[in-house]
Amino acid sequence: MRILFIGDIVGKIGRRMLKEHLLELKRRHGAQVAIVNGENAAHGKGITEKIYKELLTAGADFITLGNHAFAKRDVYEFLDEDIRMIRPANFPEGAPGRGHGVVNVNGVKLLIMNLQGRSFMDAIDCPFRKADGILEEVEADEIFVDFHSETTSESLAMGHYLDGRVDAVVGTHTHVQTNDEQVLPEGTKYITDVGMTGFRDGILGIRKEEVIERFLHQLPVRHNVPEEGPGILSGVIIDTKTNKIDTIRIRE
Repeated sequence: MRILFIGDIVGKIGRRMLKEHLLELKRRHGAQVAIVNGENAAHGKGITEKIYKELLTAGADFITLGNHAFAKRDVYEFLDEDIRMIRPANFPEGAPGRGHGVVNVNGVKLLIMNLQGRSFMDAIDCPFRKADGILEEVEADEIFVDFHSETTSESLAMGHYLDGRVDAVVGTHTHVQTNDEQVLPEGTKYITDVGMTGFRDGILGIRKEEVIERFLHQLPVRHNVPEEGPGILSGVIIDTKTNKIDTIRIRE
């Protein structure tokens, strides 16, 4: 199976980049399924039902989230419906939505799992033990994991922990594409972070001046996600048959 994954969609520019490039990327790479991380799609924080549908219309087959999954309260009930979108599985019991889903891709059952790290992030349930529980509970032919993590060490730990038990572990959240795409010793395709899809000339998709101001003065600064400007699209293409993972990067 060829899986195309696009990293954190940030705001209007990120959504535009997806609309302009996703279908062509699927065609060019022969991808049978396209997975998109949409947790920053609503002006840089969260997602709405309208934007969820917009991402599907752009060509996404499935959407993962992250620590901003619940930033927009109007999505709470929607997450509980039978939709092609999941939030990190290790949120405490009772949180809206679900943390994994199974899709049929040309007769192949693909398990898509979303997990969130805990280093420098909210102290939610253990992602490692949660992954074990899902793997024991769900039967699938191939398994893909989006690990939403702040640190390289925790991401690498998850990759090695699941090595040989899942087909791919890809990292999201830092918005910076790493140069460590690889096949781990037991065959799992891995990258620490696939990078973001959004405003090219800022910092993590936000206007650079506002981020620099916060570092200079250590005072609260409202971050604004530009709605116009050059974009960047980041992702990976994973081939589970030939055991390959390659990065994708489009800069306007």
